[in-house]
Amino acid sequence: MTLQRRQFAQALSAAAAGTLALGTTPAQARPAALLPRRLQPGDTLGLVAPAHAVHEREPIAIAVEALQALGFKVKESPGLRARRGQFAGSPAQRAADLNAMFADDSVAGILALTGGSGCNHIVDKLDYRLIAAKPKFFGGFSDLTSLINAIHQQTGLVTFHAPVAVSEWNPFSVAHFKALVMNAEAPLLKNPAGERGDNLVQKDDRISTLRGGRARGPLLGGNLAVLASLAGTPYFPDCRGAILFLEEINEYIYRVDRMLSTLRLSGALGQLAGVVIGKFTKCEPGDGFGSLTLDEVFDDYFLPLNVPVYRGAMIGHIRRKFTMPVGALAEIDADAGTLQILQPVVR
Repeated sequence: MTLQRRQFAQALSAAAAGTLALGTTPAQARPAALLPRRLQPGDTLGLVAPAHAVHEREPIAIAVEALQALGFKVKESPGLRARRGQFAGSPAQRAADLNAMFADDSVAGILALTGGSGCNHIVDKLDYRLIAAKPKFFGGFSDLTSLINAIHQQTGLVTFHAPVAVSEWNPFSVAHFKALVMNAEAPLLKNPAGERGDNLVQKDDRISTLRGGRARGPLLGGNLAVLASLAGTPYFPDCRGAILFLEEINEYIYRVDRMLSTLRLSGALGQLAGVVIGKFTKCEPGDGFGSLTLDEVFDDYFLPLNVPVYRGAMIGHIRRKFTMPVGALAEIDADAGTLQILQPVVR
């Protein structure tokens, strides 16, 4: 184990020490941290489709060209263009593609082509010993929440809630991706301030503080629905002393309430050191007599935790997004609405 990796693992263990004293014993303890090698121009990125098929050729062509514009060579998995229902092949085929990319020494990192659904089909079919033996960058968001958290939980590898290949690679998203993954920086993740457009005050990408304060811990999380679907399995992340980040899209508020209830009843929420609420895009009241608001739901679940919580971080199904390192040690400042990554997460 390198000095950097040893220090990273020691820091994560220290972050969880306070909650360990409570006597909570998870089904599987947090493994020592593994850092992937940083990506460099000229490296080969493996392109996989574990979550969904892309049914037209042009989005794939645009995605490949975008990754090439970032300086990478691109290697398509055998099943990237496959089709079985809405998926790019059977669960066995999709798992085999991902395992093969980790085994391929010519591939420096792996990126999902798109989100969708179906990653839970393969989470128990990955070769976690292989992944631990050959750690490399792995990224994606939305349904990839299942795989990035499972891989980290099973191996200790820091994974990335990052744009998928078909995402919009705008300057904001590119800068945050490069800072963490290519430049080995430990950036401050902070929404842009002062962007008023034609308005007197800033209306978009605002931060609101639910409970102020600072805390340190490993970052975990992603899409709420997908994360909740892992509860009670060996692939659900170890939340002791963690900072949880969440995002969602196209869910009725009563379903958001139900998903957060699952996390509360599982004991996960009560173990947290802090919460970062990203964008809950198009999460609106459903049919029926009435609905709580998102404000009320978030207050109900997060205020009783007595930990720092803020809302509005640029995480989720939005044009401009942070790259979030799952498993990285970070400090939340809920009054400022920031996350400071405390150490480089690539070697």
